Amino acid sequence: MQGPAVFIDAEIEDQAQELRKFFKSLGAEISEEKSSKGIEDDLHKIIGVCDVCFKDGTQHTLEEIDAVLNSVVSIVVSIPLERGENLILAFCEKMTKAPDTNLARVCLQSLWRLFSNLEPTSPLRYHVYYHLVQVAKRADQVKEVFSGVDQLKVQFTQCPPSNEQMQKLYRLLHDVLKDTNSELASKVMIELLGTYTAENASYAREDAMKCIVTALADPNTFLLDPLLSLKPVRFLEGELIHDLLSVFVSEKLPSYLQFYKNHKEFVNSQGLNHEQNIKKMRLLSFMQLAESNPEMTFQQLQDELQIGENEVEPFIIEVLKTKLVRARMDQKARKVHISSTMHRTFGRPQWQQLRDLLHAWKANLTLVQENMKSVSDAQMELAHKQ
Repeated sequence: MQGPAVFIDAEIEDQAQELRKFFKSLGAEISEEKSSKGIEDDLHKIIGVCDVCFKDGTQHTLEEIDAVLNSVVSIVVSIPLERGENLILAFCEKMTKAPDTNLARVCLQSLWRLFSNLEPTSPLRYHVYYHLVQVAKRADQVKEVFSGVDQLKVQFTQCPPSNEQMQKLYRLLHDVLKDTNSELASKVMIELLGTYTAENASYAREDAMKCIVTALADPNTFLLDPLLSLKPVRFLEGELIHDLLSVFVSEKLPSYLQFYKNHKEFVNSQGLNHEQNIKKMRLLSFMQLAESNPEMTFQQLQDELQIGENEVEPFIIEVLKTKLVRARMDQKARKVHISSTMHRTFGRPQWQQLRDLLHAWKANLTLVQENMKSVSDAQMELAHKQ
């Protein structure tokens, strides 16, 4: 091979023959001669051995391997859609075989080129993207491929995948995100559960359990109440995982400690960290206390949260960092003054509270408007008299 330009500039048939020669030089079991059956058979044979360039001792740089794979992509996208599906799927599968991070990044670039060169209406974009996510994990570049559910949906606007395909993709995304971005993994799992209907929600048991565990384990997820309304989660009512979720949604620390005492093996079997659970329950308990207590003493916090005297101030600082609660600490008086807090649950009482607040604002604005009108009328009357 004479470098990247050889593959880019040659005609497709000649390009395929150069690829044959290149892979044969690396020890692949492939003929150097063109196939008598045409370019598609050539491409089938080439894709079948293209992973030979991943093997140790090829003495080719990453840039050269990238150029070779780019050449394969350029031929693949020239094949009509109805005849190219198996070729594309086979190429995607080969790209998932990269043995190390650097080669995985080369494969990721090749798959991005393939994805970008497919028509927005092509149903094959879904399959390429699915493999993109797999390779992105190996390349440690998932954030380059997936940044959120909304962005994901935009990718498939002109050719939406089936419900089953999206469920499969959401499961994969959750798997690749759970260890590095638990917050985004939780959002993906909630989106997955939202794809189930009342008719098939009973089949989502495993997904629902993963969703709950991910949300509980995520140190940045505190509003857990919406999970209870998801149909697959409802089917878990009466089971321990649902009971545990209910504790995190509306109970205080003592309830969790009692649950753990009774079901220690279950909590540990879900991969949940007991100490992290306690930390989260203390934060949630504080939020609940703050809803009805605009002022709390340090002693009250010690009693409610089961912490030592020297732990109160560091705990309050941690709470303020989460921005869940707006408060001021009076160290001299050993009190905390709460100005606002996020609600742990948002049901009918909270909606009523919000409604009353909006009505009060409306009444105040009306009063201000009337006062301004009175002032304006008085000024106009005074101006006429002068």
